[in-house]
Amino acid sequence: MFSLEDRPYRLCDHISRRECLRVGGLSALGLSLPGLIAGRRSLASEAQAALGGSFGKAKSCIILFLMGGPPQHETWDPKPETPVEVRGDLKPIESRTPGLMVGELMPRTALMTDRIAVLRAMSTHDNAHSSSGYWMLTGTPHVPMNSENALPGAPNNWPSLGGIVQHLRPHSLPLPAAVTLPEEIWNTGRIVWPGQDAGFLGLRSHPWLLTCDPNSPEFQVPGTRLPAEIPAARFDERRSLLATMNEHLDGIERSGGPSRWDTVSQQAIDIMVSPAGRKAFDINAESDATRDRYGRSRFGQSVLLARRLVEAGVSLVQVNWTRPKTDADVNPVWDTHSDNAKRLKEDLMPPMDLAYTALLEDLEQRGLLDETLVVWMGEFGRSPKINALAGRDHWGHVYSAALAGAGVQGGTVFGASDKLGGQPSVGRTEPQDLSATIFHSLGFSPDTEMHDTLGRPIPISRGRVIHEVLV
Repeated sequence: MFSLEDRPYRLCDHISRRECLRVGGLSALGLSLPGLIAGRRSLASEAQAALGGSFGKAKSCIILFLMGGPPQHETWDPKPETPVEVRGDLKPIESRTPGLMVGELMPRTALMTDRIAVLRAMSTHDNAHSSSGYWMLTGTPHVPMNSENALPGAPNNWPSLGGIVQHLRPHSLPLPAAVTLPEEIWNTGRIVWPGQDAGFLGLRSHPWLLTCDPNSPEFQVPGTRLPAEIPAARFDERRSLLATMNEHLDGIERSGGPSRWDTVSQQAIDIMVSPAGRKAFDINAESDATRDRYGRSRFGQSVLLARRLVEAGVSLVQVNWTRPKTDADVNPVWDTHSDNAKRLKEDLMPPMDLAYTALLEDLEQRGLLDETLVVWMGEFGRSPKINALAGRDHWGHVYSAALAGAGVQGGTVFGASDKLGGQPSVGRTEPQDLSATIFHSLGFSPDTEMHDTLGRPIPISRGRVIHEVLV
């Protein structure tokens, strides 16, 4: 049976006040600096043992970002006892976890909830795609909140989750540490959301953005193969010319410009010349049965490509649910302002349910689920009351997210919404808590430091690790 828990009151590193006071008093007893450090390490080891060893259990993370705002009522938090204008036309179904119900359009997911932990009280209190999305993608609130069509740039220049991972795990393989695909997230008018790059960490830490369609018969990742008109010998000449130019740019190099570009250039070259790099993107190496299992859609095949990338060593892959040309501006992607039930039934839920469960099953069969964290999320949820157009509107006050895989205690629920699914009732969780949990799972303490443009140390997350859903 699933467990419903609220949060305990402990300090951000999950060491009690008494333990902190004990450490603070050691200097008065004559403990030297090495001894103090040893003592802190001992405390950390004791705390880690108490947490069950979830720290660093994930070698990689796949984020499925359902842009537009998936509705909590028809996914992870149905309210069958409410009036029809709240519960909607779709009904809940029982899941494999006794007592846990999910939306009827998630039949495959319902059979796998023993691997999944649900967060039912996510909240930003921000009803704008751009700013609430910025908070979810970075773990830092947008300034100001409720700011639609916000653009990237200061003061909202916090690095994305992928940017931080790319910064903490620099280039060591033919592949980058963080990849975003199959395109960036944008509002109508091609207005790109903030919070999708490395922000103040700089260009060198940008996650790789791959604009592609893995479902296309002509699929090819841009920049990873030599153009047909450039033979190998000519390519070698160009590499030699590039190296020569870099040697003579000493003055500019001192400014840091070429050095940050050189890393990107070298990675692109490595992917082209490395069999391992090219193999990771060769989605045609998958069987037809596997590709069918994920779904023959841009999203489904992008999720499959994400599995191939983490299998090849990429630390974090973010798969965005993108807008097809057939979507209308009134209710694109998961932004179901009208015909909510119809859109969910015909266009949204079946491919999501298919790809999501295919990923979990595939990772499990390959022995990778225990070392891969899978995060299901959007920028917010949908309003509890259905509007006059049979849709649901923006709702950042409470919504759901889900975790599975490495270090996650399946069959659990943390937090709850009120009886209408409109406000948190217990266990309110904010995006920085989710980011702290992701970093914790990847082996980075939330208080790990990075530096802003002025060189000031800043923790990678100011959130609280959600230990209630971890083993």
